[in-house]
Amino acid sequence: MRILFTCYPERTHFLLMAPLAWALRTAGHEVRVACQPKLVDAVTRAGLTAVPVGSDRDLWQVAGRLKGSGARLAPGLAEPYDAAERAAGDITLPWLREAYRVRIEAAHKMTNAPLAPGLVEFARQWKPDLVVWEPLTFAGAIAAEAVGAAHARMLIGADVYGIARQHFRRLRDALPEGERGSDPLGEWLDGYARRYGGGFTESMATGQFSVDLLPPPLQVHAPGLEYRSLRFTPYGGPAVVPRWLWEPPSRPRVALTLGLTVSDHGLAYPVDVRDILDHVADLDVELVATVSEKAAKELRRVPGNARLVSYVPMQALLPTCSAVIHHAGVGTLTTAAFYGVPQLALPWDVDQPLLSDRLAAHGAGLTTHATRATGQVVRESLLRLLEDPSFGERAGALREEVHSVPHANDLARELVERAAAGGR
Repeated sequence: MRILFTCYPERTHFLLMAPLAWALRTAGHEVRVACQPKLVDAVTRAGLTAVPVGSDRDLWQVAGRLKGSGARLAPGLAEPYDAAERAAGDITLPWLREAYRVRIEAAHKMTNAPLAPGLVEFARQWKPDLVVWEPLTFAGAIAAEAVGAAHARMLIGADVYGIARQHFRRLRDALPEGERGSDPLGEWLDGYARRYGGGFTESMATGQFSVDLLPPPLQVHAPGLEYRSLRFTPYGGPAVVPRWLWEPPSRPRVALTLGLTVSDHGLAYPVDVRDILDHVADLDVELVATVSEKAAKELRRVPGNARLVSYVPMQALLPTCSAVIHHAGVGTLTTAAFYGVPQLALPWDVDQPLLSDRLAAHGAGLTTHATRATGQVVRESLLRLLEDPSFGERAGALREEVHSVPHANDLARELVERAAAGGR
């Protein structure tokens, strides 16, 4: 069977998809990863076969975010996807309609226009049986529908996209047909579909079904959509385990990491790393902080209990840790859950606050929004994690939840069966 993965050029998103791609490949299927040229190196370094399509224009370039600019991502979820955090009664059809229009123009067109034509061209030549796409890469659904392939979304966190879409459908379908008005997302996707001989279907917006790699207590789903859980596999790309990680720590080890997206794009950290280091300097811990080389040079002082590294594989570091402080990115959050490590989440953008609240509700950690995460707050929260055994117990329970769902090899078999049945 031929299986095509695709995602826009964000390395962190591809890394979350790679283990499933490998499971399908080792099961004997042909696997290709179609992407814009700038992501090809990340794909091939993962040992997978890349197909460069389209141009290298992307959201970062168009938005004018330049490396080293010190810019930050906007906090929280963009409209209309913040519908996942709103009460249903506060969500109106006019608001959703306008928010979709803005989001399509500001982001979705920039993410998909450079990819879609080349992706359809390759799909028509290669004829995949199944296309796996992440939620922002609607081009994957466009290509799948153009060639009649089954297709699935692979979620990269909370399904805020499905939630917004289901709210839109709920409100629009409640109106008489002649009063429903426009559907910006459907009409935009319909334009692509008709170009390639088809028409819009709801599966182009939310997939024929979706794959979720978050553990069940952290999952955020849309009512009425179909999901399949996938056991998370820690993977951060090619890595080397440093010599100092060979031996167990002599005192509690704490990891501090703020994510690959920040370092990849030269963005400013949403928290004051120097303030955090100063406030934990007198604690009897070994703090391992992954910070960019540029950020490390800007720190005027580094306490004796801190080790600064530009990168270390989380799957090697976190099993040795008593706690982890992080930005609540899906990869880091779920890796910590995989190993049962208590977590202090300092969320800033996209679905990080939403997932952090679920983590705290499960009792496996604490959360403080990055805007309030002073060094003193981080110190107090870290001491709670280290001194209260309930956090370790609940983190262990969350680990059991992670390991309770099908792993990639099991899900690969189901995906093949679904593809053979046309995705139904």
